[in-house]
Amino acid sequence: MTFPSKATHQQTRAHNAALVLRALYDFGPISRADVARLSGLTRTTVGDVVGVLIDDGLAREIGRGPSTGGKAPILLELIDGARHVIALDLGEFVFRAALMDLRGQVQRTIERPVTGVSGDEAVDVVHELIDELATGSRETLLGIGVGTPGIVDAATGTIRSAVNLNWQDLPLADILRARHGVPVQVANDSRAAALAIELFSGRRSTNLVAVKVGRGIGAGVLLGGELFHGDGFGAGEIGHVVVDDDGAECRCGRFGCLETVASSRAILLRTTEAANEQPDSPLGRRLAASGELTLDDVQVALDAGDETTRRIVVAAGRFLGRMLAGVIGVLDVERIVLHGSVAELGDVWLDAVRDEAHRRALRLLAGDVVIERAAPIGDLVLLGASAVVLTAELGLSVGR
Repeated sequence: MTFPSKATHQQTRAHNAALVLRALYDFGPISRADVARLSGLTRTTVGDVVGVLIDDGLAREIGRGPSTGGKAPILLELIDGARHVIALDLGEFVFRAALMDLRGQVQRTIERPVTGVSGDEAVDVVHELIDELATGSRETLLGIGVGTPGIVDAATGTIRSAVNLNWQDLPLADILRARHGVPVQVANDSRAAALAIELFSGRRSTNLVAVKVGRGIGAGVLLGGELFHGDGFGAGEIGHVVVDDDGAECRCGRFGCLETVASSRAILLRTTEAANEQPDSPLGRRLAASGELTLDDVQVALDAGDETTRRIVVAAGRFLGRMLAGVIGVLDVERIVLHGSVAELGDVWLDAVRDEAHRRALRLLAGDVVIERAAPIGDLVLLGASAVVLTAELGLSVGR
């Protein structure tokens, strides 16, 4: 058995700084005494850390707070614009990038269409986006965060496999670090989104599963306030679990995966088939008018009370709920947050997900879990890419 070594002085300082930063981040403006109380550090240690943060331009004193009988305390706050992060969301059709402050507030965004772009050409697009956003902000640049589809070794920032981008064992973090000269963090997009929900939504959870349901389906898992990546960095790849033995072929090559029955593509395939069979239905008329259905068309048909559309949407929700019942049984999490384009279909879909998950999971566990849609706080992958940098470079922690 190997025992962990004693923490070095540098590690202790970093740990103390992270505790103080979290207190400022979550509760500022706040006094030094309250930081000491919340963090468990001595007032002397807090004073030393705060002094360094002020010298580094990360924190400032903003005046005195109300007195509780003695001398009014001096209040401290984090300077949100003291550092910036370049965050990237490498989507299937569009690469999106943003310059963000420490609170995830967007200063500037740019994007590039990438349909048909892959391999080295896709990496070149990433460089272009970073170069454009870094102009004029390098002095305050804390780092670069990337949220990407695929299997990602988060420890090294290597993309082991991203099929749509034709990336295999791509050391993206090393490539970007060498080119741009700042710290780089790379994460799977679903895990990045989970971290964004935890850090920026205003509600902290010890354990959380965030499920993105769009053209693909994936989950980000947060356990004990830490992202869970899995031994092979594939934790949360629920979209390619077979749920229909007689199902259609999936883009992964197998048949009946969750994506073939619960994704936006699955819903649009079935509603298009229904529209062709019923040309006088709401969906049939919209298909005739545009030549192609979208989820907005599905929503309009739902709102109009179209029963065929409702059955298709409910069936997709129930397949997802069946998968979530397994997640509840394995992880016993307290909170499951759903996001992505399909989650925008509203209560008809969400009620089906909840009902199936609660019906199939152990009642004692299912009764305690909350299944909800994500709050509208912005682009979750961009925010998550920023959050990965903040937690890594500033030591900000998540969870309660």
